[in-house]
Amino acid sequence: MLTFLAKNLRWLATGLLLTFASSFGQTWFISLFAGEIRETHGLTNGGWGGLYTIATLASAALLFSRGALVDTMRLSRLSLGVSLLFALACVGMAVSPNVVVLGCAVFLLRFCGQGMFSHMAVTSMGRWFIATRGRAVAIASLGHPVGEALLPMVFVALIGTLGWRVSWGIAAAALLLIVIPLLAVLLAQDRQPQGEAAAPEASAGLGGKHWLRRDLVRHWLFYAILPLFLTPPFIGTVIFFQQVNVAETKGWTLAQMAPGYVIWAAVSVTFALIAGWASDRFGPERLLPILLIPMGLSLFLLAPAETHTTWFAVLGIMAMTQGAAQSFLGAFLPRVYGTRHLGAVRSLQTVIMVISTAIGPGITGVLIDAGVDFPTQGIGFGIWCLVLSAAMLPVVAKLRRELT
Repeated sequence: MLTFLAKNLRWLATGLLLTFASSFGQTWFISLFAGEIRETHGLTNGGWGGLYTIATLASAALLFSRGALVDTMRLSRLSLGVSLLFALACVGMAVSPNVVVLGCAVFLLRFCGQGMFSHMAVTSMGRWFIATRGRAVAIASLGHPVGEALLPMVFVALIGTLGWRVSWGIAAAALLLIVIPLLAVLLAQDRQPQGEAAAPEASAGLGGKHWLRRDLVRHWLFYAILPLFLTPPFIGTVIFFQQVNVAETKGWTLAQMAPGYVIWAAVSVTFALIAGWASDRFGPERLLPILLIPMGLSLFLLAPAETHTTWFAVLGIMAMTQGAAQSFLGAFLPRVYGTRHLGAVRSLQTVIMVISTAIGPGITGVLIDAGVDFPTQGIGFGIWCLVLSAAMLPVVAKLRRELT
């Protein structure tokens, strides 16, 4: 492992930085400001969730049309352009005089952060590595849990002392003064890494071919695994987006709940690395039936929870799925669909993920306004996870026959 890290440090660090910086556009980060945003702009839970849904769906549409740029544009140029747009989105959040500007800012945050930054990172790992693809994706994806561990406590403190608008200005400054210069240094050698772990020009997928987006939507596998692609981002988004409702329902404070992010991050890191190793060793398809089991079990704990320490258990168990899912998807897509058109193929998966995160806040927000609090909703989501896990068993059996 140390030799692998040493040989590929520049490229692994690029992926890690991109996933870490994507934090500013992730739901869990934006949700830290939810109370202040709703109060400032006079939005209900349903209104805020609806605006978030519309903005995120719009970002998904743009990502679908621009995601293939990862296949055709040098990462050094693409990452610079997206970073500048990302910083502009943070400035938009900081000034947002009305709901229209707020919606535009959220749209850009979602497109740049959850969309392009994560898309660039994982697609690059999938293209650059073959034999160690799972581990490369796992290491690059560590930026997500590191951000989840560090940034909530920092920005909760900043919001309390400087206000929510100034805090968004600090996020913009971090992108301009730290992220962009670091990316420029890391991508000064914008090429594939050398050595035994490096990928050749392209690696074929299922049936010995390089799949296009139009090919995969005509194949049975796409529809069989679509519910699994949708579920982790849906639930992972709403658990953080509706954390204010959880706090209000249970009588907890966000300060009491904030340490849960550290637990989430630690467990996510651990299971991302485990899943990366398992994907390389056994094949990522073998993880399909077990990915959602921890997430499903964790949701059954939330409704009866009485103390905020149970929140830590919920996040810790759920993080097993979230960490493993990142590594799984990064290894699964190039194994099944090849790497020549990986940017275009993965942009479709990313769009599906973004759509899932878009509809989650809207649906759960409407249910909350109707009197169904989020902890109660979690019971239904938990049942769904366990049923879907069982449904993946015949999918794996059929897929393995086609892969051999």
